[in-house]
Amino acid sequence: MAPGHYFWAIFYFACLCSASLANNAKVNFREKEKKILDQILGAGKYDARIRPSGINGTDGPAVVRVNIFVRSISKIDDVTMEYSVQLTFREQWLDERLKFDDIGGRLKYLTLTEANRVWMPDLFFSNEKEGHFHNIIMPNVYIRIFPYGSVLYSIRISLTLACPMNLKLYPLDRQVCSLRMASYGWTTADLVFLWKEGDPVQVVKNLHLPRFTLEKFLTDYCNSKTNTGEYSCLKVDLLFKREFSYYLIQIYIPCCMLVIVSWVSFWLDQGAVPARVSLGVTTLLTMATQTSGINASLPPVSYTKAIDVWTGVCLTFVFGALLEFALVNYASRSADRAADIQRENMKKKRREMEQVSLDAASDLLDTDSNATFAMLRQCEVHMQPPKRPNCCRTWWSRFPTRQCSRSKRIDVISRITFPLVFALFNLVYWSTYLFREEEED
Repeated sequence: MAPGHYFWAIFYFACLCSASLANNAKVNFREKEKKILDQILGAGKYDARIRPSGINGTDGPAVVRVNIFVRSISKIDDVTMEYSVQLTFREQWLDERLKFDDIGGRLKYLTLTEANRVWMPDLFFSNEKEGHFHNIIMPNVYIRIFPYGSVLYSIRISLTLACPMNLKLYPLDRQVCSLRMASYGWTTADLVFLWKEGDPVQVVKNLHLPRFTLEKFLTDYCNSKTNTGEYSCLKVDLLFKREFSYYLIQIYIPCCMLVIVSWVSFWLDQGAVPARVSLGVTTLLTMATQTSGINASLPPVSYTKAIDVWTGVCLTFVFGALLEFALVNYASRSADRAADIQRENMKKKRREMEQVSLDAASDLLDTDSNATFAMLRQCEVHMQPPKRPNCCRTWWSRFPTRQCSRSKRIDVISRITFPLVFALFNLVYWSTYLFREEEED
């Protein structure tokens, strides 16, 4: 081969190698990101104090779309009327000053961790009591800037929020706890919050609450007007249903058992005073203690709750059983006193009759013997001494009826009346409050 041909072959091979190396060379996108950030956020090029323009570059209000992800709800406190929630909060808006070249679609977005580098909406939670960010291991926050100028702000926060409750149906109630977000300084002429289209609120699938169930949630708007203007506001209402099984086991069934135990005294003998008094006082104190424990776990409100009606009626039934024994004891002692008085009167009459018979016999001794004998015979016939009283008949004569005594009759009536009235109360109670619960739905 001629020397010229060797030269061209080597030159062609060198060109191929250089082209291949050029194609295989990797672009340093991190360096590109740095240059782009310096271009759009450099000194004198971007002012974070100035809000973005409105839709399509107009002078209208900046539109911020919000969505949240509820990670957990740790507690719902009835006493302080508050609940604690941990959520991922996201805002997205358009800032045309942050547009950049995406290098042919290779650069999807830029990431920042310093929120003060760009303009941020002045959103706050209006019903917040306490709150904090999460900084372990690093601050749980990021800002993404997309090529067309869209900004996404995401942060994980924990909040303790006020939740005013209506406890009239407690523990058969449902509570609505709100999460309110509003602009603090920008009016609706400068800033408007909107819920993100599609699915603005998401809840973790395995959300578990000890005494509540999250039934549903609703998003809405709650713009507020003050002396300084109208401010944009968003809210999400979380509807919680109280789990009744806990209260059924801890409150309702024990109260029913205490009421039924207090009825045992109706079957005890009326003379068993220590047993009946001990049973009545013990059940009354136990019921009062349980009522105090229930009220200690609830806030002092001015209205009557469903649980107040239940415990109040149960306490009344237990107290009524104790009063019933007092009535039985009083009736028994009254019957004893009446029987004693009757026996004394019978003895007095018997002594008077014996005295009369003796006086008549002494007067007849002075008359004719035949007449005296005849009269004595007649007196013996008509003035026979009374027979010895029968003990059983005397005991039975104490009672006002042939079947049972007055005190015994009170016990018999109580055995029937107390359970029937308590069953009627249960029917009215559950029908009323369950029906009112359905009306609330």
